[in-house]
Amino acid sequence: MIVHFILSGETLESISEEINLENPKYLKEFHNKHCAREDFIHDDLIPRKKLLIPDINKIKEYNSRNDAPFKNPKLNPDIPFHPENFSKIYSVVNKEIYENQLEKKHTILTYTVSVKWMRNENGFHIFHLFKNNFSDGQGNMMVDLASESIRSLNPLEVKTDLKGNVVSISLTQQTTDNFAKIKKRLADLFPDQYANIYLNEFERAVQNRDLFNSRMKNDVFIKNYFAALRQPFENGKSFLQQTIGEENMTIQLQQKIENAEYNEEIIILQAGSMPENDLDFSGKYSLYTKSGLVKSVDISYAISQFGVKNSSFFTVTEMS
Repeated sequence: MIVHFILSGETLESISEEINLENPKYLKEFHNKHCAREDFIHDDLIPRKKLLIPDINKIKEYNSRNDAPFKNPKLNPDIPFHPENFSKIYSVVNKEIYENQLEKKHTILTYTVSVKWMRNENGFHIFHLFKNNFSDGQGNMMVDLASESIRSLNPLEVKTDLKGNVVSISLTQQTTDNFAKIKKRLADLFPDQYANIYLNEFERAVQNRDLFNSRMKNDVFIKNYFAALRQPFENGKSFLQQTIGEENMTIQLQQKIENAEYNEEIIILQAGSMPENDLDFSGKYSLYTKSGLVKSVDISYAISQFGVKNSSFFTVTEMS
């Protein structure tokens, strides 16, 4: 056995993970069986006290019992994706906070999104997305222009694979055929020189299918609603990559099921990390157990670098 002096913040779970012991209860059981009376563990670990750790052969024996909590099949689900005939409307709130030593600014954008499954096409699912009811609470002209521009493209056509991961995003043929009229209407609504610059860039993005697909994959609603949530779970965990922030920085996310007592809805919790940056990330998804479709999303993160802190709060709530 090994004598370990407990550090502040350590738990039976964290130490068990370090020594590859699957069920933390055996760490407590082993210690209490071999320790002096004054070192007996009743509840939480106490910093600076001794902890007796089993050797590798004893750990293998414990692990062979295959009874660790994370082995529970309900904590290692095969999350389905059955969107046939799915149609829901969601309320979306996206709040951004920028702060440094001199100032603190925030923006809030709210809107609704209708997500409707249309068909299965050659082994892919086709959805139509309608974005409406935009509000930033300030009546900013450029925000109004951007919102009206997005509305003018409804519906967006999203193609996913059979696990719900985005393959491509495009416009319907009707929108493409009528884009000249759409742009003219927008120019009439916003007869401003800066609006004209925006609309020219908007036209360039819309008419270039690859550019449009690339930009829309980074849309905050699309990339989070259609995130690769349904990765295989093993030992109570699954992993995926996601991008965050205006610079679309890549982070590694670890997922686990909130608890095994679910029935109609399954809750996925996410935690993230990003090398070389101070990141605080948490995510929570509620999915329908039978279909694997999203009911709600709650994501928050803060990135601190170079004396600047950027925080983001993103929620999606089912309305109907």
